[in-house]
Amino acid sequence: SGFVMTPVVIWAGENMSITPDPNEVAHVYRIGLRELCRSDSPRFVTIPESERPVVQIPLSGDLIHAPTGAVLLQMRWVALEGRINERVDHLEQPVFAWQ
Repeated sequence: SGFVMTPVVIWAGENMSITPDPNEVAHVYRIGLRELCRSDSPRFVTIPESERPVVQIPLSGDLIHAPTGAVLLQMRWVALEGRINERVDHLEQPVFAWQ
C-alpha cells in the first residue's frame, strides 16, 4: 500500500490519557499482556484470493487483522514467548486491506 507503520508499545498505568489524531487513528486499544496471550488467539483463516493464511487477533470483541494483527502477533511470539526466530512475513492481510 505504500503506507509506513510505526508500532508503539507503552507500559503505563490505568489512568494514562491518550489523545490520538482522529484523522490518523480509528481506535486506541488498551491491551493487557494476558489479553494478547489468549488461548483462542491467533486465528488463521483462508481466503480464495491468496494461498497464505490471514491472521486474526481477537481483542476486546474485535478481530485485529494484518498488518496490525501481525505486529501484535510477532510481539507476542518474540517479546512474551521468547520465540526470537518467529516471523510474520508469510501471513496475509484480508482483502479489504489490499488497497
